Amino acid sequence: MTQQNRAAPGTGGGGGTGGAPAVHTDATQGAAAAVERELTVLLRRARAASGELARAVHPELEPAAYGLLVRLSEVEPERATELAAYFGVGKATMSRQLRALEELGLVAREQDPTDGRAYLMRMTEEGRERFSRVRTARRQRYLDQLAAWEPEEALELARLLHRFNELG
Repeated sequence: MTQQNRAAPGTGGGGGTGGAPAVHTDATQGAAAAVERELTVLLRRARAASGELARAVHPELEPAAYGLLVRLSEVEPERATELAAYFGVGKATMSRQLRALEELGLVAREQDPTDGRAYLMRMTEEGRERFSRVRTARRQRYLDQLAAWEPEEALELARLLHRFNELG
């Protein structure tokens, strides 16, 4: 197969080192198109599911806040600046989302013992209970969807998604 130089317009060739344009094969182009198509479907479905999950945690919870609860459940307590960096959003956006979670009684802030000017965010007991109930149901849905797969296939999917997410 021939290699073709197909840099996106306005990217300066990107992807290579030393400013050289990236060179992609037709197979690579086809793979990128397939990834784009499948991620588009996955993300559309994930957005819809996030809305349902958020409402199941609390009727007034914004869909984007469900992912924030997922992260807090894994790393709490966490500074708002670290949460913002993890999700790739601005401090103002993160502050607004955390404030809304606080007002719903799902998270609380506490002073950072290592820095009296900073605060750590932690799920409240009510937030943890509500989130845990919904997360258990969500994981059961994944188990049902993946029932026909071998466990190794599901682990491979998780590994590849993690690798893709690390690209930032």
